[in-house]
Amino acid sequence: MAESGLPGFRPFSDIVPTMIRIAVLGATGYTALELLKILSRHPQADVVAVTTRQTGRPPITEIHPALVGQFDLAAENLTPAEAGERADFAFCALPHAASMEAVPQLLDAGCRVVDLSADYRLSDPGVYEQWYGHVHTDPTRLSSTVYGLPELYADRIGSADLVANPGCYTSASILGLAPLLQAGAIEPDGIVIDAKSGISGAGRTPRVGTLFAECNESVTAYGIGSHRHTPEIEQVLSDVAGTPVRVTFTPHLMPMDRGILCTMYPRLTASADAESLLEVFRRFYRNQPFIRVVDHIPATKHVAHTNFCDITVRMNRDRPVVVVAIDNLIKGASGVAVQNFNLMIGAEQTTAL
Repeated sequence: MAESGLPGFRPFSDIVPTMIRIAVLGATGYTALELLKILSRHPQADVVAVTTRQTGRPPITEIHPALVGQFDLAAENLTPAEAGERADFAFCALPHAASMEAVPQLLDAGCRVVDLSADYRLSDPGVYEQWYGHVHTDPTRLSSTVYGLPELYADRIGSADLVANPGCYTSASILGLAPLLQAGAIEPDGIVIDAKSGISGAGRTPRVGTLFAECNESVTAYGIGSHRHTPEIEQVLSDVAGTPVRVTFTPHLMPMDRGILCTMYPRLTASADAESLLEVFRRFYRNQPFIRVVDHIPATKHVAHTNFCDITVRMNRDRPVVVVAIDNLIKGASGVAVQNFNLMIGAEQTTAL
């Protein structure tokens, strides 16, 4: 992580304790909309800048009409340094490759940062280049950036200056497999992840594949063997397991607005039943406010518009089937970003969530 002794860094102890000035970079997408909705009710959040690469200064309520009455801000084409000068904290919701250019400037301006792109999630710049097709321009920071999954790394997130927010598929996959891997209950290889996401996971930029006439009444697999969340899932699960983990990850696009459902098929290391595996989850997540280990089969509607992650386990002959549901825009993006923000400012994880 970036050291708190960076030039210009303003420790939160030196800031008015009740309010923290926040910049949101890349404020036009679905993730930014959900982030701003949450921040509008956060007692310590004062959003002072929202940025866009559009020309002019459109009101944020013109870009996101759902925010009428919540914010009186114009979206500005600010440089990261300019945004950082106004703020104490930044949420970076820029596309990958753009974020790695912005984050160093934000840190130099004294901001602490939660980055919602993929640019700081992978610790190896070579792996990043292989999967994202870009040479990383800030590679020395990768190995020390804290991965922002609070259920696993809360003890590191609190003191971090830069947190890499997880991907949506990765959050669901990791949360559903980490307890079993740590307990040694499942094999670290041969894990199959069948994942399904709503259309909002593809972002707000128009594409042929996400047009209503293309995706309505249709289910499509994509990114088979090449989806960029694969190395992220394997990196974090390998850290948890203490040994290399390999997964076969296949995502599907579903004709719904939001939500992720992951159905996962690991192999047991020893005989077990569903109840004993559920107990592994209950112990692992006993103090985690947003994880619900449930007896019913989770569904995306059960967690829509919330920061909850619902998990259960069933047995199919001698193979466990782990089912996880989250809202891809909340627990898979903006909700966990605020959860990380809360840890970083010393607030309760549940604040505004």
